[in-house]
Amino acid sequence: MSLDRIRQENPLVHCMTNVVVTNFTANGLLALGASPVMAYAKEEVADLASIAGALLLNIGTLSSEQIDNMIIAGLAANKAGVPVVLDPVGAGATQFRTDMSKRLLEQVEISVLRGNAGEIASLIGVQASVKGVDGSIEGDNTDVAKQAARQFKCVCVVTGEVDIITDGTVVHSLHNGHPWLTKVVGTGCLLGAVIGAFVAIDRHDIIGASAEAVAYFGIAGEQAFQQTNEEGIGSFQQAFLNQLYTLTDQQVEQLRQTQA
Repeated sequence: MSLDRIRQENPLVHCMTNVVVTNFTANGLLALGASPVMAYAKEEVADLASIAGALLLNIGTLSSEQIDNMIIAGLAANKAGVPVVLDPVGAGATQFRTDMSKRLLEQVEISVLRGNAGEIASLIGVQASVKGVDGSIEGDNTDVAKQAARQFKCVCVVTGEVDIITDGTVVHSLHNGHPWLTKVVGTGCLLGAVIGAFVAIDRHDIIGASAEAVAYFGIAGEQAFQQTNEEGIGSFQQAFLNQLYTLTDQQVEQLRQTQA
């Protein structure tokens, strides 16, 4: 019962995320029942990362200094046994983003790598189409996700029409969600933080916790659309946060759509 535990334990998620999504990410974590902290300065990131339940590294608005500070935080989290979630936003769109993502993967032990198919493919040298922060590949996302999980020794979450969560061997394919989630800025980035909250309370089952997080997130989108489909995206965003707040473990279990 992960939602109940998150709301009872209120895990701290240290978010080093991009300036576009900071407010939305914080509100989404609060709606879930987690506690967000946004801290970026090299003087404090190690202290905060080492006491957090999870650390999110999101490179959406990128600089070399930011990567240096993320590595400081990531190494402190690794030393303290704190799971680290990496969102390589826009990897493949520029060489700089691809190189910096690989640098993080090389220097920090990543627990969960979350991105779209184009971003993940770019990190393992598979042909991909990336436009800004949107990316895709030809063919099945599952192979790319499994290859990335094996190469980087982590759980890989590839989001799309079907969400793939894998450790390189076990694969969860989830069919929840709604296209309107792509019409609200920051939903993908928020998902990385939500995964952080779930793995914070279940560090011994990273793949299971990640799959639960993705299912919960997708179901919240479905329920929000049902409430606001005649109103529009602005109402959907508000309803989505409401669903993150009100969904129960029982509803998630009932509405979760999987494929073996």
